[in-house]
Amino acid sequence: MEIKILDFIQNMRTPIGDSIMCFITDLGNAGMIWIVLTVILLLIPKTRKSGFIMAAALILDAILCNGILKNAFARVRPCDVNPAVDLLISRPEDYSFPSGHTAASFAAVSALFFAGEKKLWKPALLLAVLIAFSRLYLYVHYPTDVLGGIAVGVICGYAGMRLVKQLFKLRKKETV
Repeated sequence: MEIKILDFIQNMRTPIGDSIMCFITDLGNAGMIWIVLTVILLLIPKTRKSGFIMAAALILDAILCNGILKNAFARVRPCDVNPAVDLLISRPEDYSFPSGHTAASFAAVSALFFAGEKKLWKPALLLAVLIAFSRLYLYVHYPTDVLGGIAVGVICGYAGMRLVKQLFKLRKKETV
């Protein structure tokens, strides 16, 4: 069923779509767009707490998604199951489940949402959805990999918020 969904998406490919999806997926490589946004938020006093929440969410995501879950599930990528599809990007070296691009993107978006960044989380969500879709379009993840990445990301975003709030409470108690 999942291969059929991916094959359906392959039928929508166009040269312009190929270029756009490659660019969008590149934004998510190593979570770089989200790391840059985190650093910017950390540098601005007004958004520093949100930056800490994003940093915590992204660190938790890297540990959970890339350090634990990918190796635990060791799922083969769809491009390995159906090598007839020409990849537009280099074949990722790690396992397929969950999607790391998607997990990092949704960890960042969730962190922004839970931090109360009303103006930032909505455009970030749009980018996260596009990054997640690009992984399907580029035939490097199954739909359930992307859904798993969304779940991991949201959990990490929430956990990042809870962790930072606890740390800020402890810090306030120490200064009193």
